[in-house]
Amino acid sequence: MDTPSNAAREPRLEAPAAAPSPMSPLLWSLRRELWENRSIYVAPLAVAVMFLAGFAISTVRLPDKMRAAAALDPMQQRAALSAPYDMASGLMMLVAVLVGVFYSLDALYGERRDRSTLFWKSLPVSDLTTVLAKAAVPILVLQLVAFAVTVAMQLLMLALSSAVLAASGQGVGALWSALSPLRMWLLLLYHLLAVHSLSHAPIYAWMLLVSAWASRAPLLWAVLPPIAVGFFEKVVFGSTHFLALVGDLVSGGSAAMSMPGTFPTHPMTHLTPGLLMISPGLWAGLVLTAVFLAGAVRLRRSAGPL
Repeated sequence: MDTPSNAAREPRLEAPAAAPSPMSPLLWSLRRELWENRSIYVAPLAVAVMFLAGFAISTVRLPDKMRAAAALDPMQQRAALSAPYDMASGLMMLVAVLVGVFYSLDALYGERRDRSTLFWKSLPVSDLTTVLAKAAVPILVLQLVAFAVTVAMQLLMLALSSAVLAASGQGVGALWSALSPLRMWLLLLYHLLAVHSLSHAPIYAWMLLVSAWASRAPLLWAVLPPIAVGFFEKVVFGSTHFLALVGDLVSGGSAAMSMPGTFPTHPMTHLTPGLLMISPGLWAGLVLTAVFLAGAVRLRRSAGPL
């Protein structure tokens, strides 16, 4: 039987420390990107505030607009009432694209220009993790930010419109039924993930590759080579296949939805995720994305400060 003194001298067996999650460096790198690049969420919020201020002023004409829309058929009524909401969605998409383009072009170029790359390389974070975190910002994070800000905008717009209509003695049911907010938000989220994330992924990856390579003017190096290739093909072969491919990447193609000519949140738009997932263009774009990101990782590993 052990005495208390013997038991006190025996070493205690401690539980082994939990191994760090392989996702931890990526998540911390992503948090660092959000902390360093506040335009990711500040720019959409600033544009949303300005748009909401203009919309609030325009609600003075809303009661007359509702009375005029009551004489229209359902599709024309929806088009008349949804115009500012579609404008809000389109504006946030545009802001997300612009922020994503400028972020991608500066993501690796900027840290070489200000020589902070020496500090970041001294941390126990691989080049692959760093590049993946930077790629996740325009491909995924910005789209989710754009969706969240758009939904918040449209909720405030609906609340303000409902208050104005109620104050004028009109019902709000026609407005809500014409807009169908839940379906509108589902279509918007699908469009952002299918087109702005998956279809635009090779564009952002190409810009990250240029950002890791260019010694100056990364915007010109990102834009001029595709234009030069397109003109070369046109002059030598008389075709425009390359420019058509670039245009298809920018527009997202027609596989994401069955009515690509309409606005993404149009109620007649039908989602076709199955057709999108078997589209050769989507998988070719994802392969290009992987190739460009691999090149960016290799360049970051070997490149020094400017």
